[in-house]
Amino acid sequence: MIPDIRHYQTIVFDCDGVILDSNNVKTRAFHAAALARGQKAANDLVDYHVSHGGISRYKKFDYFLRHIIGKDPEEGELQALLDVYGHEVRSGLRTCAIAPGLQELRRATAGARWLVVSGGDQNELRDVFAERKLAHLFDCGIYGSPDTKDAILAREIRDNNIKAPAIFLGDSRYDHEAATRAGLEFVFVSGWSEFVDWQAYLERLSVPSVHSLQALCGQS
Repeated sequence: MIPDIRHYQTIVFDCDGVILDSNNVKTRAFHAAALARGQKAANDLVDYHVSHGGISRYKKFDYFLRHIIGKDPEEGELQALLDVYGHEVRSGLRTCAIAPGLQELRRATAGARWLVVSGGDQNELRDVFAERKLAHLFDCGIYGSPDTKDAILAREIRDNNIKAPAIFLGDSRYDHEAATRAGLEFVFVSGWSEFVDWQAYLERLSVPSVHSLQALCGQS
């Protein structure tokens, strides 16, 4: 059963696949950044990225160099990958679709605290949200990497920025796991997710899901 979104004092959103249709933007950017190391290496990074949704680019590129390429990163090598990736991502984030119903949901939950907790780069997210005139919706902040979602949630709960009852809207296994560890309720948003086996995962753990944010607007 989908919980009534109006019940919560705090609503935490993942970005990619929830607010923005940007999962495919990130996937293409990982491939482009890794392609100089060969097609197989780029494909292997994409596979790792898709199976570890919600984890920051910093950890994924470190894994790429250490385990897919099989070497300790040389000075500047990690940053070079991040630079190519960041250029590709910024272009895509400026033009990808915004979730239908986002503004309607904000009106329906006018008394709730809204914040973003993403695996995306924090500065990049804040710039893009400001450019696309979304930042004002998230009155309690926009947060991302290099801090992990676990670290961000723990900090914002400790600082009383996340007030109970609180719910996390995400589209990956890591989103659900991080929300559970932090003691937040969770709804899976499936429409733009790249989580291949999400149906079986949600059924096994009795996790509620919606196709998009619009489904939550209908509760009001």
